[in-house]
Amino acid sequence: MNNMKASRDFLQKIGMPPGDAYDLPTSTKRFPDGAQYRFEVPGIQGPAAMKALLEQVDAYGLTIHRVTQTKGIMLLIDEEIADMVALAEKHGVELVLSVGPRATTDTSASVNTPEGQRMGYRLRGQEQIVRAMEDIRRAATLGCRSFLVYDEGNLWVLNEMRRHGEIPADCRFKVSAHAGHGNPCSGKVLESLGADSINPVRDIQLQMLASLRQAIDIPIDVHTENPASTGGFIRHYEVPEMIRVAAPIYLKTGGSVAKTHSWDTTEADARQRAKQVRLVRRMIDQYYSEAVAVGKGSVA
Repeated sequence: MNNMKASRDFLQKIGMPPGDAYDLPTSTKRFPDGAQYRFEVPGIQGPAAMKALLEQVDAYGLTIHRVTQTKGIMLLIDEEIADMVALAEKHGVELVLSVGPRATTDTSASVNTPEGQRMGYRLRGQEQIVRAMEDIRRAATLGCRSFLVYDEGNLWVLNEMRRHGEIPADCRFKVSAHAGHGNPCSGKVLESLGADSINPVRDIQLQMLASLRQAIDIPIDVHTENPASTGGFIRHYEVPEMIRVAAPIYLKTGGSVAKTHSWDTTEADARQRAKQVRLVRRMIDQYYSEAVAVGKGSVA
């Protein structure tokens, strides 16, 4: 039987896994503080929703580590960014702001068509790169240090800006699931371009996730649930195994509350997202209680 041995052998020769890891090996990699997992709540679009989320998290006695805004830096006024930065500092969480919104700053409408959606939110033309750079400069000046990116070229140039001192050296870059990556070789490329964490495609299976972990060292961001617009599926029972095979991992929780990826989150929505974190935490406590997490303030 032809088992594609030559190709698998070559992948191993260059340091890649030879296929998906169906044996689901336990990851021994960790965050710098020793944790296996952290919680991330995506789609928190402004300071009012962020405040409601963090207050509800505190009321539940939970800890989250990262809050992500997805509508775009351009849609926030300076005072809103400053307020979100202040909330992040007060509650000891990482604030991630999104470049863009790219789909509305370009003259092309192709990304809104069934065919064009395949390219995700990648940038068209060098002027779009310049505008993305300006987004990051502005938000960094206002105190934000973590950013969501959708384009590999943009990631590369932002890493060069960081390396050359154009933006603060402690800026961090997270690659969105909308970039459409889901294999170890793609993960390796993104890591080499300067990614500090990678969100693979939302429906990545456990054996695929395990092989991705074998190829890279940076954290992997995985959706435990999804908005209706991206499938609406909920993976809470898989979370213990996600942690075991993919650590260090960010558990992106609360997305099922939204109808779409860029849903304009209300304060009530934000509190509901906190409840989703509580539900996922129950799964961890019951089925993988030995999994290691840490308290607030550990965002590196």
